[in-house]
Amino acid sequence: MMENSLLIQNIGILQTPLGDEKRGGKAQAENAKRRGAAVFIEGGVIREITEDGRLPAGASEAETVIDAEGNLVTPGLVDAHTHLVFGGYRQHEIPLKLAGAGYLDILKAGGGILDTVKKTREADFETLYEKSRRFLDEMLSLGVTTCEIKSGYGLDFENEVKQLRVIDKLKRDHPMDLAATFMGAHAIPPEYKGRPDEYIHMLCEELIPYVSQNKLAEYCDVFCEDSVFNAAQSREYLQCARQHGLGLRIHADEIEEIGGSELAGELFAVSAEHLIAAGEKGLAALARGGVTAMLLPATSFYLNKPYAPARRMIDLGIPVAIASDFNPGSCPSLNLQFAVNLGYLRYRMTPEEILTAVTINPARAMGFGDILGTLEEGKQGDLVVWDAPDMETLCYRFGSNLARQVIKKGVIAGC
Repeated sequence: MMENSLLIQNIGILQTPLGDEKRGGKAQAENAKRRGAAVFIEGGVIREITEDGRLPAGASEAETVIDAEGNLVTPGLVDAHTHLVFGGYRQHEIPLKLAGAGYLDILKAGGGILDTVKKTREADFETLYEKSRRFLDEMLSLGVTTCEIKSGYGLDFENEVKQLRVIDKLKRDHPMDLAATFMGAHAIPPEYKGRPDEYIHMLCEELIPYVSQNKLAEYCDVFCEDSVFNAAQSREYLQCARQHGLGLRIHADEIEEIGGSELAGELFAVSAEHLIAAGEKGLAALARGGVTAMLLPATSFYLNKPYAPARRMIDLGIPVAIASDFNPGSCPSLNLQFAVNLGYLRYRMTPEEILTAVTINPARAMGFGDILGTLEEGKQGDLVVWDAPDMETLCYRFGSNLARQVIKKGVIAGC
C-alpha cells in the first residue's frame, strides 16, 4: 500500500480546462472532458489520469479509494475575491436598503465599510482569526480549495497589519492555498475625512513599504469609485505598490464609470474587479492590458444592481473569472456555487466558460496557475466530486451544496 495516495475511480465525466495560463475569448470555453475516468494522487500531486474505464498504474496500492459512482469531477474551485476577515456584521443596514438607500448613501452617512472598520478595530486578533477560519472551513465544504483574502477594514497602520497577520496565520494553519491582498485604500477613514490625498500619501509612505518588507501580502487593491478614490489617487497608490513588488488589482467601475477599467489596462493590472458599469473604452483597455475581469454576480444579486457585461467581455477576448465577493455589507454569501448559478442565469455564460472562470482564470490571477486550477498530471491534487452528472447540472441546481467530496492536496477535506 502506498502511503499518502488516493484513487478516485468510476468518474462519469472528469471536466477541466488545460494548461497554466488564463483563457479568454473562444478559449474560455475549451474544457477537456474525460469519460469513465480515474485519478491517482500520490504525495498531494496528480500522478496519472486515465479514462474509458482503465485504472492508473499503482491503483491497487492506493491507501484511500473514492468511488465517484458516475458523478462529475472538476478541479477544486478558486475564489479570487473575498473580504472575509472582518469584525461584526451589517444586518442592520437591510431596512435602509429596502427603503431605497444606495451603497454610497450608506457610506457617506458613516455606515457601510466604516461601520465594519469600527468593529474590526475593536476585535482582537484571536476573535478575527477564529471567525475567519470558520468561514474558510465552510468554503472548503462547498468545493472551494483556494482563496484570496483582502484587508481593508482596518484603515490604519495597526489594524491593517492585524488583518494581514490573521491572513498570514491562516496561510500556515488552514489546508487551503491562500493569497493575501493589501487593500488599505478601501475607504477614507474617519480621521482622514475630507483629506483623501493625505491618506493615500500615508499608505504609500508607511503601510505599503511595511507590508512589502514583511511579506504580508502578494497583491495590492484600491476602491476606485465615486466618493472614494479617484483615478489619479488610485494610480499613485498602485504605482507605489508596484515599486514595492506587489501585484496590482483594482475595484473598478462598480457603481460609476470613473476610469478604473482604463487605469487597470494602462497599468497591466492582474485583475479588475466588479466592472458592472464598465463601458466600451474601459473594456477595450482591459483587453489591451491582458487584465482578468473578476466578476461578482452575487453582489449584483444582493444589491439588486445590473450584472457586469460578461458576454461582451468574452467577445473581446478578456479572460473572465467569477468570485464570491464575500463581505459583511454588499455580499454576505461565501457560496461560490451560487455565483456559478448566477453566471449561468444572468451572465449567460456556458458551463464550460464558467468552469474556466472558477478554476484556471482565478488561479492564474492569484499566481497559482502553474500548480493548480486544472486537473493534469504533475499538478496539485485539488478536486471536487460533485453530486451531479455534469457541469450543466451544477450550473442548473441552486440552493443546495452539491459538493460530495472535496479533496485538497490529495486529502479528503475533514479527514
